[in-house]
Amino acid sequence: MFRLQFIASLCVLLAVVFGVQAQESHQSPRQSTDEIAKLIELAEPGSTIVVPAGFYEGNLQINKPIVLDGQNLVTIDALGKGSVIEIMVGDVTLRGFTIRGSGLTIDQEPAGVRAVAGPVIIENNHFEDVYFGIDLRPAADSVIRNNTVIGMKHKLGRRGDGIRLWWSPNSIIEDNTIDAVRDMVFWYSEDLSVARNRVTNSRYGLHFMYSHNTILADNELIENSVGIYLMYSNNITLIGNSIINNRGSSGYGIGLKDCDAITIKNNALLANRVGMYIDNSPSSIDSWGIITGNKIAFNEIGLLSTPITHDNVITNNAFVENEEQVTVHGRGQLMLNDFSKDGIGNFWSSYSGFDKDNDGVGDFPHEPRSLFRSLLARQPNLRIFLHSPAQQAIELTARAFPELSPEPIFIDASPLTRPPTLDLFVSTQTQSRFPMIVFSVGLLAISCFGGWLVARQKPLPKITDTDPSQRAFV
Repeated sequence: MFRLQFIASLCVLLAVVFGVQAQESHQSPRQSTDEIAKLIELAEPGSTIVVPAGFYEGNLQINKPIVLDGQNLVTIDALGKGSVIEIMVGDVTLRGFTIRGSGLTIDQEPAGVRAVAGPVIIENNHFEDVYFGIDLRPAADSVIRNNTVIGMKHKLGRRGDGIRLWWSPNSIIEDNTIDAVRDMVFWYSEDLSVARNRVTNSRYGLHFMYSHNTILADNELIENSVGIYLMYSNNITLIGNSIINNRGSSGYGIGLKDCDAITIKNNALLANRVGMYIDNSPSSIDSWGIITGNKIAFNEIGLLSTPITHDNVITNNAFVENEEQVTVHGRGQLMLNDFSKDGIGNFWSSYSGFDKDNDGVGDFPHEPRSLFRSLLARQPNLRIFLHSPAQQAIELTARAFPELSPEPIFIDASPLTRPPTLDLFVSTQTQSRFPMIVFSVGLLAISCFGGWLVARQKPLPKITDTDPSQRAFV
């Protein structure tokens, strides 16, 4: 009897296993990408090809202007060899594919999709286990929209770029989700629109090199080494970006290096190592920079700048509870920049003045002076003594002997005593309050329960001098 039961159970198990395999085979037929290549060869230029659902193995080259639509039912896997898809001509649209399994030969820089001509439209695709995600070089007037790129599991410097543009001006990069790549980088590409992208767990969220006349709007750069870094790029506007918890070795939320005509407006720079870093920007004598309407809060350093920085107008920002609000990289001051204009300065949570007439502007300038901060700028290793009795002793000495007090790094002649109303972008993913509401309700419930328990306790006996036996409880 036992033997018959064993045989019957084994038969059922084999039937289930083979049934599952047959079902998977039915759902994901494994074919060669040669089948897609045949469809492209037979299609007329400009036509739309709907690729049959399934799993395709190998590399694919598109050399005809067509629309290739996978309808989110097609996976192409290059099995670790070369670029998965190469677009050789312009006027190609690629949408609705899962693209995976590129090679990892560093000198060839294989990608999920590489386009060597433009314009192309790459939208609604999912990339995984690819060295580079999307690589345009060159492909002007292109659109990269609503793609998800997940990089290979390598160390940060070993990864490839999630999206890279090389000499691809007039392109649109919007609504993409990028995770665990090296950079999202733009070389020699002017007149771009980069909007509503989310980059996490990478090196540079957005990195610009010699790319001018661009708008970066409503992007999220979270938990990268650096949020946004602009180098040798002019006439750039950063507006409405959320730049949070970027804490690599440099850890800049926004970094500027030799850039002219930069506008940084209505951004949230929160909990980075350095909220904003400015190195010789603007670099030209007759250029300028505008930094306004930003919330710079809870960073180790709010604003870090080189002493040669000049002609930036820094007004109407909220500097809130940064460990250091503003400091200079090395010795020097920032007196060549304006921290107030037309009677409007910045809000400083560290401002120690007052507003007697209640007009929202402090009655005394904000002139931060700190002997310890001055020493810290020269010897960064002294940071170990931050908020320690040693720092307090140094500051007390500087107050007792004013001749030891250093000159202020900057002067805000019209500091705001109320935080400005800032029009900041925070996505629905970032601003969800449900966990905080649950946490708050839980705390309230615990407090109420604790209060109820306390109320139920009997009152302690009253201790009086006439009752010596109770004095031991005091």
